[in-house]
Amino acid sequence: MEITGAQALVKALELEGVTTIFGYPGGAVVPLYDALSRSKIQHVLVRHEPGAIHAANGYARASGKVGVCVATSGPGATNLVTGIATAYMDSVPVVVITGQVPTTMVGTDAFQEVDITGITMPITKHNFLVKNPADIPAVVKKAFYIASTGRPGPVLIDLPKDVAARTIDFQYPEKVEIRGYKPNLKGHPQKIAEAVKLIREAKRPVIIAGGGVLAANASQELYEFAVRAEIPVTNTLMGLTSFPQDSPLFLGMLGLHGTRYANLAVTECDVLIGLGVRFADRVTGELSGFAPKAKIIHIDVDPAEIGKNVRADVPIVGDVKNVLQEMLKQIEPQNRQEWLSQINTWKQEFPLKYEKDDFIKPQETIKLLGEKTTADTIIATDVGQHQMWTAQFYPFKKPRTFLTSGGLGCMGYGLPAAIGAAVAFRDKQVILITGDGSFQMNMGELATAREQNLSLKIILFVNKKLGMVKQLQEYYANKNYFGVDLGFVPDFVALAKAYGIPGRKITRPEEVEGALDEMLAHKGMYLLEVEISPEEKVLPMVLSGAPIGEAVDW
Repeated sequence: MEITGAQALVKALELEGVTTIFGYPGGAVVPLYDALSRSKIQHVLVRHEPGAIHAANGYARASGKVGVCVATSGPGATNLVTGIATAYMDSVPVVVITGQVPTTMVGTDAFQEVDITGITMPITKHNFLVKNPADIPAVVKKAFYIASTGRPGPVLIDLPKDVAARTIDFQYPEKVEIRGYKPNLKGHPQKIAEAVKLIREAKRPVIIAGGGVLAANASQELYEFAVRAEIPVTNTLMGLTSFPQDSPLFLGMLGLHGTRYANLAVTECDVLIGLGVRFADRVTGELSGFAPKAKIIHIDVDPAEIGKNVRADVPIVGDVKNVLQEMLKQIEPQNRQEWLSQINTWKQEFPLKYEKDDFIKPQETIKLLGEKTTADTIIATDVGQHQMWTAQFYPFKKPRTFLTSGGLGCMGYGLPAAIGAAVAFRDKQVILITGDGSFQMNMGELATAREQNLSLKIILFVNKKLGMVKQLQEYYANKNYFGVDLGFVPDFVALAKAYGIPGRKITRPEEVEGALDEMLAHKGMYLLEVEISPEEKVLPMVLSGAPIGEAVDW
């Protein structure tokens, strides 16, 4: 049947199972929005384009589906760039649709023209500039396939206005074949056998589970393998929720602000199993001091990550879920009581803690929140001290219940990501934990959340500082605090009220429990402003140039 290119794009999205798009319109996408208005796909109008890409990210992270967002050409497209980089660094499957000036004007510096495919080439898995409307069905099919297979990531489709307006005979391909893109999902049998042999012989093994475990939906296999082989598990920031934190085998997060016992276990282990982890600098610290006594098994679907930062004695390229299933067939129950006893001693000697004073303790607030919420609760954060306190103290138990920006560390991510998750799961409790610095970057998205009638709760820690930068200046700039004092911050409760959102501000420790109960009992949106000390720090902390086995602590 003859339909326009814009109609073809929308129909292709429908055939890919898309039910929600986050976007902001403009001149170059008028044909697309005209077609979208006749679709059953829900369009969520954000208040700024960064909200669209971060919401698509949160939607994808929480649901496991591909997130979709749309923006117009020029400034609309460039406003997506940071969010695209966020999705790329954290391997989140997102399809980004941008409008473009007519093909006859491309390259002429036309009104609202930018080379968005050129700009985003380093931060997308692939991108397409569609010049022929007949290509649209195949481009959409390829975009979703690339975004969701192998190592997930963002794919961009740039659609010129004239291409969107021209008509085609729509036919949607049943399958896709892309020459040069063949993700290897099955690990090499010989390497798997080598890994199993090393694990059997190990006296002090440790598993590092990264975001790749969640991307592969391999949490169940990870749990079964760790229990059967009796191996303690530590998570990267992106890997949190892949392993239940109430398990005695759980070591907490490792790395820069990880638990002392996780970092010590990795330092002293004799076999290290990296699952879907890229061994980033925030995890390894000084490389010469990272797992110096260990043989390293690295399992990852992306061959470019293996050996990139840390040597791999046994490299296995494959999907983590598939590889763990094969290893489970070969591993028998192990007994490592001596090693686990040593780890328990470290847990008792170096527990996560905080110093009591007259201020509300954010760590205690987050811990108490964890006691009052269910395992299905989805927690989103922005970036900064509150992010690390959440990673340290919130007791995650189920996969895909923690949304945060890891690789890029993007402030302003939290609120739109929480909106994306709340749109994906309107029946689940979604809570944003944020700070006054991050929150002000995208607080306009309160209107989006309110318009969508989401039951989103916000815990906003206020110290009138860029707390994490201030902490870095303490250690690396001899306490020369500059550019980190926010000075004026708005009355956030009054701001929420302006959006029709109830809220409360608390300043004393004895108010915390009652305020949390009030927030959680409220049926709709709610903002809880929590005043904390500007001197509060995130500890432990591994200083630059130090191995992770050494850390500054209380």
